[in-house]
Amino acid sequence: MQTLEHLEISAKIETIRVSALHALAYCPRLFYLEEVEELYTQDAAVFAGRRLHTELEKQEDEEWDELFLTSEELGLRGRVDALRTRDGQTIPYEHKRGRCHRDKNKQPQAWESDKLQILAYACLLESALGISIKEGRIRYHADNVLIHIALDDAGRELVRDAIQKARILRQSMHRPPVTENERLCARCSLAPVCLPEEARLAHDCEWQPIRLFPEDDNRQIIHILEPGTAVGRTGEQIKITRRNQPVEIFPARNVGQLVLHSFSQISTQALHFCTDQNIGVHFISGGGRYIGSFDNRQGSIQRRIRQYAALSNTDTCLELARKLVVCRAQGQRKFLMRATRGKTQLSDRLTKGIAQMKAVLKQVPQAKSLDSLLGFEGNLAALYFGALPELIAADVANELKFDGRNKRPPKDRFNALLGFGYAMLLKDIMNSILTVGLEPALGFYHQPRTQAPPLALDLIEIFRVPLVDMVVMGSINRGQWDVKADFEIRGKQVWLSEVGRRKFVEIYEKRKQESWKHPVTGYSLTYRRLMELEVRLLEKEWMGEGGLFGQLIVR
Repeated sequence: MQTLEHLEISAKIETIRVSALHALAYCPRLFYLEEVEELYTQDAAVFAGRRLHTELEKQEDEEWDELFLTSEELGLRGRVDALRTRDGQTIPYEHKRGRCHRDKNKQPQAWESDKLQILAYACLLESALGISIKEGRIRYHADNVLIHIALDDAGRELVRDAIQKARILRQSMHRPPVTENERLCARCSLAPVCLPEEARLAHDCEWQPIRLFPEDDNRQIIHILEPGTAVGRTGEQIKITRRNQPVEIFPARNVGQLVLHSFSQISTQALHFCTDQNIGVHFISGGGRYIGSFDNRQGSIQRRIRQYAALSNTDTCLELARKLVVCRAQGQRKFLMRATRGKTQLSDRLTKGIAQMKAVLKQVPQAKSLDSLLGFEGNLAALYFGALPELIAADVANELKFDGRNKRPPKDRFNALLGFGYAMLLKDIMNSILTVGLEPALGFYHQPRTQAPPLALDLIEIFRVPLVDMVVMGSINRGQWDVKADFEIRGKQVWLSEVGRRKFVEIYEKRKQESWKHPVTGYSLTYRRLMELEVRLLEKEWMGEGGLFGQLIVR
């Protein structure tokens, strides 16, 4: 068992990676995201760098050597790309895939972050091996340039200062601000997590952001709908074994989520593998109720501490909740207004509902507490669902019509579709929350309840109309549902059959791949990506970069 004294000694000798100093020199915020919040991404540049080092390792040159070193005295550790001996001197080499920096006279120079990195390796060699290092060298392969970096007293001081700065940042609870040099952000692998352009836009509404948020996630979302199906792992692949059907194999890199419905199973090995591969695992009951998600978060405790500090403030919660109620209700009202376009005769229930919602919406910003806000929200929801049946086409079968919202258990086919859709949406919101690394149990509007985490219940409100209400209404008006084959009647309860669930999943997943132009950032994303973006924009609300959350409103 470790003693307190042992733990104190371990804390004192904790070392910093040399590559982390490279990140620090490039951008302190990048260092903090990687070393403190433990957030990492692997983009094309990262993989290209690895391929370069792999090719170098294959070179048959006995003079080259690779070495991993640790110096507790210096507080550094790292793996030197290569060592070479010339005239009795040991020289560390660092290999870079890109081009070198050019000064105003077009002379080749090392980038400042690369210079700090090779100097840190040189200091590490001196400290760990007790030898003298006169210089380090950096090879820029894109323009085949070799830069010599002398290790002098100024260089050693530069390394010591960087180590001290890194130690201070590692103890801080505050993420450094976005760099003023926006050109650095365009080449940064963590731009999708940092969202620097969105932070600049939050501080300057005239800013024209560059699209740095990643392209759409094209990985498959696999729904396991058949009871008794087993999910396992074979090598680097996901194996799905259904009863009386051939085994299916999916490469892990092509899978984004596994959604296990009813009584399907997943092995422990597959769960561990999904965690390593950032594959979300979610569970839905046979009746279409969201059960829960496998929590695959790693690190990021500082993010959750900041979330707790912010959402423990009642004023912050009220402000965010107001935005949420306005966002949802405006989307609901505009969805109702779509039914009025090009029509001369409208039902009283529809026109009154739209007008009354407008009047209630004006009162929402004056809500002084969450309780009073709940009253406004309840009124808005009643008006919306009271008018929503007016959007159903006249030729739709009576069995698919409804007269108001009811929750579980659903009493008609329309509410059965809504309930299953909201479960699918809740699952996707949870996937985004866990991807970002926030705490789903800590929300700002909804209170803790069984099964559904409050933060997920908060964020689902933004996407109910575009991803479920509009999808259900459109599919009903297009005649996509079979009132017998797609539903099961159990007394006064109505549920989707297995055929119906399969059909809904197909319609819902197709909808998520459609794009929606963000009204503030000005760039388009699929709904699937917008969910993750909205979670990240929520986090910015308590990071001093707020103002963009809750702006996604149906036009």
